[in-house]
Amino acid sequence: MPLTVLHVSETTLGGVGVVLRDLVAAQVARGDRVVVAAPQDDQLARAVAPTGGRAYTWVPGARPGPAMPHVLRQLRQVVRTERPDLVHLHTSMAGMCGRLVVRRRVPTVFQPHSWSFFAVEGAARTGALVWERLGARWADVVLCVSADERTAAAAHGIRARMEVVPNGVDLARWQSAGPQQRQAARTRLGLADGPLAVCVGRLHRQKGQHRLLDVWPDVLAEVPAASLALVGGGPDEESLRGRRVPAVLMPGSGNVADWLAAADVVAQPSRWEGMSLSLLEAMASARSVVVTDVPGMAEVVRDGSGQLVTEGDGAELAAALVRRLTDPVLAAAEGARGRELVAQHHDLAVQRAAVLRVVDQAAAR
Repeated sequence: MPLTVLHVSETTLGGVGVVLRDLVAAQVARGDRVVVAAPQDDQLARAVAPTGGRAYTWVPGARPGPAMPHVLRQLRQVVRTERPDLVHLHTSMAGMCGRLVVRRRVPTVFQPHSWSFFAVEGAARTGALVWERLGARWADVVLCVSADERTAAAAHGIRARMEVVPNGVDLARWQSAGPQQRQAARTRLGLADGPLAVCVGRLHRQKGQHRLLDVWPDVLAEVPAASLALVGGGPDEESLRGRRVPAVLMPGSGNVADWLAAADVVAQPSRWEGMSLSLLEAMASARSVVVTDVPGMAEVVRDGSGQLVTEGDGAELAAALVRRLTDPVLAAAEGARGRELVAQHHDLAVQRAAVLRVVDQAAAR
């Protein structure tokens, strides 16, 4: 029987937005009536309209604040109007607001996309932990995008029914890029020949682009012809541009597939993750990767697909980049292995079917 599903999210940007739009499309395709409460997103609004669903503009902010009572009233009205069979909450702020409003009177799936307590420190971290422990009882299922995310919850005293469905990518869209594809991509992007490192992601302290800029002069000392591209936009763009580090390109958010195809190595020195979609896209494109050893990364980057480096260790990060920028045989072998791992464990079709099973089971309960 078709469901009326309400998706609630504090953002439609980045990996969260990709996951949300794909899941909405899958539910619409099978005949569910889908409603979305999130910041304005025309693509989502067009997707849900044929099902009789609606897209509500709901902007809670990233953290609780003075507007919280108004934000909760807005969401409560959406729930009363739409009478969903199931509520699916994406991200920590939506998870808080949705659970406070619904309190499990409607079957509820909470998908954190990385835990809120990783993003804050001090009293804010303590508060986030207290809330997640209390709020867990108001979710029928906590849906984790990595085993590390579930392990972190248990280690921090969060007790709930948890399911793990690793993120997936469309293998038909993200094709293995060989030497010919690399050259063609560089021509389209107007790039000269030379070693190229690429970082794809929101320009935000979570993703660690500032750490790449810290070590890039050390990389240039070893590989003078190298270039670094920071692909994406976000709140830290102005400060990153202002550092004026040599041989660094900041092309914005477009042409991600071309930038991955053009790269010799893809770097992602994140401070925390759930499971990075941009990392999976890089590996699906057969690119060697260098990433920080934080939860959600180690279970992806393994078996010779790249290198994990200690978070905050600049010397290790620089050395890993230099090695791959100067050893194309190693980089190619790691890229090929990464493509194999993504095909085996992160196929979008498999991930989508697994999420729908979790949702249907929660609705049935």
